[in-house]
Amino acid sequence: MTIRTVLLASAVAVSLPFTAFANPTVLQINSSLPDGSFAHVFLTEYAQRVEAAMADKIDVQIFMGNTLGSEEDVLQGLGFGTHHASLSASAVVQINPRAAIFDLPYLFADRAAVQTFAASPAGEMLAEGFAGNGMRLAALWDNGFRVITNSVRPIVTPDDLAGLKIRTPTSRQRVEMFNTLGANATPLSFGEVYSALDQGVVDGQENPAQITDSARLYEVQGYMSMSNHVYLPTFLLFGEPFLASLDEETRDQLLEIAADMASWTFEWGDETDASVVADLADKIAINEVDFAAFQAAAQPLYESPTFVDVAGADMVAATLSALGIE
Repeated sequence: MTIRTVLLASAVAVSLPFTAFANPTVLQINSSLPDGSFAHVFLTEYAQRVEAAMADKIDVQIFMGNTLGSEEDVLQGLGFGTHHASLSASAVVQINPRAAIFDLPYLFADRAAVQTFAASPAGEMLAEGFAGNGMRLAALWDNGFRVITNSVRPIVTPDDLAGLKIRTPTSRQRVEMFNTLGANATPLSFGEVYSALDQGVVDGQENPAQITDSARLYEVQGYMSMSNHVYLPTFLLFGEPFLASLDEETRDQLLEIAADMASWTFEWGDETDASVVADLADKIAINEVDFAAFQAAAQPLYESPTFVDVAGADMVAATLSALGIE
């Protein structure tokens, strides 16, 4: 079986019905992140594991940088059968509001807590939210704790965000979070971030440190503040129409490999965080933040309808219970 990383758009294969694919069956996975990012590392590892376990059954094709279309369009396409799979993050809230639980700041203390959540009733509730939209959550993989970069000044307390235009994902929760913390939140799709920073349309952005490195955001940013305000995983999602086109054994193998790989991605994230921050030290000024000040400023969000009503009071309660938070 050949594993091909496809970096150029190819809409033709997506438009064909699944029955038109010759053996091995083609599995196309979209990501909004660029070649060389952590998402590319994860998808390449997944493709290698699929190849080792399912020779001649599945041909995994990886499409980085939204070459199959915008992340939002691909997610919608999973349920319609026009796309196969996606490794997505912030945009999934528009499909499954229960994923808004990950926008609550300072909820997860570490990656072990995320895995505890995934194996809990709260994790099952999250998966059910995708099932109602014609897609299946195969696994939660790592993404990382989000930090703030900007081109104006170090961010030590929420007061330092005052007057800064901070790019956020197109998520009402993240917009409200940064507005509550004192910034001027500016939602943009990830594909627009570099140019918006370069042209001064926005002053900064928030993402895991790996993104600052892999997307070369340090070229247009001067400061990286280790706020660790939100942990957001990546969601490996399969369209139910695609899964239905497979025989049961093949389908179960694909899903099992994805789930088994989750712990590997979290270990990779822990190990990589330290090395990435060290590598960035010569490229961007890095500072710690006043966590107590940020936590205090963020507390009203735990009662905000934007979070509680969207994720669901039952989802919030189940998550706090799973994590042992009173």
